[in-house]
Amino acid sequence: MDVISQLQEQVNTIAALAFNSFGTLQRDAPAVQLSPNYPEPVAKPTEDVINVTEHPKTMSAALVKAAKQFDLLVSALPLSEGGEETQLKQIAELQAKNEAVGQELQKQLEDAEEELRRVRELFNQAVDNCLNLEKPD
Repeated sequence: MDVISQLQEQVNTIAALAFNSFGTLQRDAPAVQLSPNYPEPVAKPTEDVINVTEHPKTMSAALVKAAKQFDLLVSALPLSEGGEETQLKQIAELQAKNEAVGQELQKQLEDAEEELRRVRELFNQAVDNCLNLEKPD
């Protein structure tokens, strides 16, 4: 797998970890009284004792590990040589090459359309000739 694909995969992993972390924190967080105008929140009765202090540590460790892996993959990307001027020159060369290939493809398309026109014309002539033939007695 190339580095870019690995980076994309790692971004997906980080997103999934963050999504799960936020969901877990939201689900397991104890209720808090928002205002003295509201009654004291009732704690959720659970059969499993959830260690609310350990989950964030575990989840944050997984996120940090994934971020470090992402940084390693970024550092594995090839460095551009020659700086911005060289890159701009390469871009200009690629655009010129792209333009030349585009013109060649356009010419080939026009030639193909002309050939198709001639084939249709010949086909129509052949059909006309077949229809104009007299049947033998």
